[in-house]
Amino acid sequence: MPEHFWILEEDGKPVAFLNGMVTDTPDLQDEMYADASLHDKKGAWQMIFGVDTLPAYRRQGLAGKLLQHAIEETKKAGRKGLVLTCKDHLVHWYAKFGFQDEGISSSTHGNVAWHQMRLTL
Repeated sequence: MPEHFWILEEDGKPVAFLNGMVTDTPDLQDEMYADASLHDKKGAWQMIFGVDTLPAYRRQGLAGKLLQHAIEETKKAGRKGLVLTCKDHLVHWYAKFGFQDEGISSSTHGNVAWHQMRLTL
């Protein structure tokens, strides 16, 4: 699986996934969501766009497993770290994995206030 998309399956059925891109740009920017040409497979930073789990499979630790796997793969690739944005209520959850809250992002994606979180490796 490419370094920007990971899937967990159960009985051959995708039940959770994590997606993103790799870039040398250190901050997650809204245009990254729409412009795949900004992906640079040799980039220093793994951006995470989303971590999603089907409702019936939530609260089983699958998202955490995916995130830990992404962290391990990012380390193996020799990247500087991972960057994501999240809503207020998820800051604490990502902090459990070592992500640091850098404050409110400049992102206006979805007309929501986002915290930029960074895990420097």
